[in-house]
Amino acid sequence: MSIGYESVIGLEIHVQLGTRTKMFCGCELSFGDPPNTHTCPVCLGLPGALPVLNARAVHFGLMIGLALDGEIATRSIFHRKNYFYPDLPKGYQISQYDVPLCAGGRLGDVRIHRVHLEEDAAKLVHVGQSGRIHGSDRSVVDFNRGGTPLVEIVTEPDLCSPEQAREWLTLLRATLKALGVSDVNMEEGSLRCDANVSVRPAGRTELGTKTELKNMNSFRYLERGVRAEIERQVGLLGAGESVVQQTLHFDPGSGRLTPLRSKEEAHDYRYFPEPDLVPLVATEEMLAAARGALPELPARRAERFVHDLGLGGERAHELAFRTELGDYFERMLAAGGPQAAGGGSPDPVALANWIPQLVERLGSDADPARSRVTPESLAALVAMVSAREISHDAAREVLSRLVAEGGDPGTIAEREGLGALGGQDDGLAELVARAITSDPSAAEQVRAGNRRAIGPLVGYVMRECKGRADGGEVTRLILELLAPSP
Repeated sequence: MSIGYESVIGLEIHVQLGTRTKMFCGCELSFGDPPNTHTCPVCLGLPGALPVLNARAVHFGLMIGLALDGEIATRSIFHRKNYFYPDLPKGYQISQYDVPLCAGGRLGDVRIHRVHLEEDAAKLVHVGQSGRIHGSDRSVVDFNRGGTPLVEIVTEPDLCSPEQAREWLTLLRATLKALGVSDVNMEEGSLRCDANVSVRPAGRTELGTKTELKNMNSFRYLERGVRAEIERQVGLLGAGESVVQQTLHFDPGSGRLTPLRSKEEAHDYRYFPEPDLVPLVATEEMLAAARGALPELPARRAERFVHDLGLGGERAHELAFRTELGDYFERMLAAGGPQAAGGGSPDPVALANWIPQLVERLGSDADPARSRVTPESLAALVAMVSAREISHDAAREVLSRLVAEGGDPGTIAEREGLGALGGQDDGLAELVARAITSDPSAAEQVRAGNRRAIGPLVGYVMRECKGRADGGEVTRLILELLAPSP
């Protein structure tokens, strides 16, 4: 951001709901199925076909509105949003306009403007040079997606940087995933984000001319696109030119912004009430069912992890904002007492600190619950470390074996000879004596009071015992043997 300007950002998020059927017909939802195999007269817009509202989609919409602390409309209305596009078979989209399902609300520091229900358009597939038919490029339409239930979430312009936009969208995605209303898979289009971006002189209150970046399907894509548009607008204003209100496409490959069309005003869509659908009335029974289905949300979970369990803010954020990691951690907590090896009871911080080690071995996007490492076995391994039955280095080796083959960490440690060394009986004192003999120079420096010279001696012992010894115990023994004579 150039000095003298500040950015103002609002987001529009489309969420494909995880219902079994489409918004207004009985066609099943699909992803990756052969084109045009999930269609019917209703979602194809054939004459005489009448829409029927999906009750499950309404339930999910109410859950989202309540989770965002919005005001649910007691009576909301569907409209026809009229415009022509090849992926819109009826020539209009059924959506909600002046009376949405939910108004207001907040998530974190960002206010919500509205939450409303609508149907998705079909999918245009642009065939390039490799798919030329009769010597020319073409576009084809897959109507499988047409009619998919959507919730659109529109924020107020409360975001002020690309990084903040990315962080907030991450929180929203985690919240929606915790609700169970969508798989929020951005790569498959279940979560799509548009960004409205403007800049203004720092300290001003009036908004600048906004542009819209369409259909960004990853967090990195959103951050890079918004940053590029801010830089473009600042460059225009700095050169004495004006920003034109328009819709843009950001190409993440080249980093280029391409105009798609001039921004339409709301009246250009020609909204009017959908005559084939009665108003949607949210009854007390419907609201009670939606409230009863709300789980603990990620922001509240992160607070609990910090205040009740003593986790650091970054670790709590990591676990709470990835539902599968938070659930795995909670199961470790439940197993961390009497079921832990050696009767140990590792504290929550110790348990939480081993989850990144597991994720590193599984892959950053993997769900540990689907791995061979059960929460109970990882809790048992942490308990063994806490009880000094195994060193940290040896525990990391056991964890790698658990990832590969599963099983019990105690059994693996015993089988591979990875149990902790300690005292005379395990030969640790003998290894320490050999380390001192092998490096008399380092030993003499330690004897003279130079504690930093102890590193080579500790390293020798750890190499010889393949990480089975506790580093603190090795250090204690070395200092004891090299203590100055009285």
